Amino acid sequence: MYLAALLLISILLLAYCILIVQYRKWFCRLQPFEPQKDTSPVTSFSVIIPARNEAENIGVCLKGIFQQSYPKELFEVIVVNDHSTDATADIVKELQQTHSNLFLINLAEHVDASSINAYKKKAIELAISKSKADWIITTDADCEVTERWLELYDAYIQATDSVFVAGPVMFTHQTGVLSLFQLLDFLSLQGITAAAVSAGYHTMCNGANLAYKKAVFYEVGQFKGIDQLASGDDMLLMYKIKQQYPKQLGYLFHPASIVTTTPMYTWKDFLNQRIRWASKADRYDDRSVFRILALVYAVNLGLLVLLPINLFVAGEIAHWLTFMLIKTMVELYFLWPVSKFYQQRDTLLYFPLMQPLHLLYTVIAGWLGKFGSYQWKGRSVK
Repeated sequence: MYLAALLLISILLLAYCILIVQYRKWFCRLQPFEPQKDTSPVTSFSVIIPARNEAENIGVCLKGIFQQSYPKELFEVIVVNDHSTDATADIVKELQQTHSNLFLINLAEHVDASSINAYKKKAIELAISKSKADWIITTDADCEVTERWLELYDAYIQATDSVFVAGPVMFTHQTGVLSLFQLLDFLSLQGITAAAVSAGYHTMCNGANLAYKKAVFYEVGQFKGIDQLASGDDMLLMYKIKQQYPKQLGYLFHPASIVTTTPMYTWKDFLNQRIRWASKADRYDDRSVFRILALVYAVNLGLLVLLPINLFVAGEIAHWLTFMLIKTMVELYFLWPVSKFYQQRDTLLYFPLMQPLHLLYTVIAGWLGKFGSYQWKGRSVK
């Protein structure tokens, strides 16, 4: 039985390593977007920000957006107050005094909180129905953007025929193990996102940095068919659009387009966030994505189970350490160019130390994402 377990894990790990090496090849092939010179801004944007109890963050987020190098007359900002119990709405109202293109919508005035599960999707749909621009850009209330954010989106849209454009996102590093762990974990996800784009696939995106044509959003039926899920306002929408426009999905790969966001401050909030992300894993129409997620889960589960088997059945830990060393070295090989783009190379020094924790978190979050429930923004979600 022990030898059979070693053989199975060896096969899974080999497949995983081949996949990660391929991701590195794809990522290194991706070239940063270079805007054409002497182009004038023409794209109109509605920046939509769903916000629930974000009084600590919404002011900084909006300040960055209004410091854009983009013409004020070509963009508006719509904040949707999702039943906040803090001063989120008051802060937005105060900023409206100096920004005529800032608008506030109170979700409570339009929907019954007890009648829906996907609050964020409902907030986005409502904001889009009130928007005036041709393109929608979504971000989160705890995010910060660069001053060239809209300028780069406009240049990319003019240079391509895209109807859906994803952009890079990265966590800021605060202090402590939790913050560092989230940054390294998210670095991997963002690297895979960019690598898949380079390979000709769009498999992941993040609603913190996302743009799409408003007309296309309505053409694919808005969030119909996925509106019962609390998560998926980004990736599941992307797959809906991908079905009708398979060749018109883009990725704005440029350092100045990176949107930064704060990590979760507690392990409980972090785990709930990852469970929320994992909850939509079996809803992807692209089964290759599900197979990749299943492989990643199986490798982590296998290594987690192998540890006690090594210790209490075989009486040694050499095999487990060997597998972990191989996994870690291959992942570092992939993350080296990724960390350069995101200017996070110093954090890779801590990557090997986070491996045991990563095994545990992946298994727990993946399981609960499928079979459990989670707490998010003070709400219990199934």
